Amino acid sequence: MTKFLYVYHGAGKMPANDAERKEIMEAWNGWFGKLGAAVVDGGNPVGMSKTVLPGGRIENNGGTNPTGGYSIIEAADIDQAAEKAKGCPILNAPNCSVEIAPIIQMM
Repeated sequence: MTKFLYVYHGAGKMPANDAERKEIMEAWNGWFGKLGAAVVDGGNPVGMSKTVLPGGRIENNGGTNPTGGYSIIEAADIDQAAEKAKGCPILNAPNCSVEIAPIIQMM
């Protein structure tokens, strides 16, 4: 099995209260439960980023496609990894997506 990096993109809103936080966590935990042993690292949400561009210019606020978090999943190939991503809870939010890339072992 190959490991794949899921990068969650979009500016989903943070939960406003404990009930929303619980609902969101239940959705993620349910999805991870369906993926089972394929979940290598459930990852975490990330804060607002900065992007360093050529010439040293810095772009604030994650740019046009901000990263919201990541996970590492195992799959037979990138097509299977993409199929597994279709159930990701972030896809229920507007303008959100899952970017998938194989993790290449260098050593």
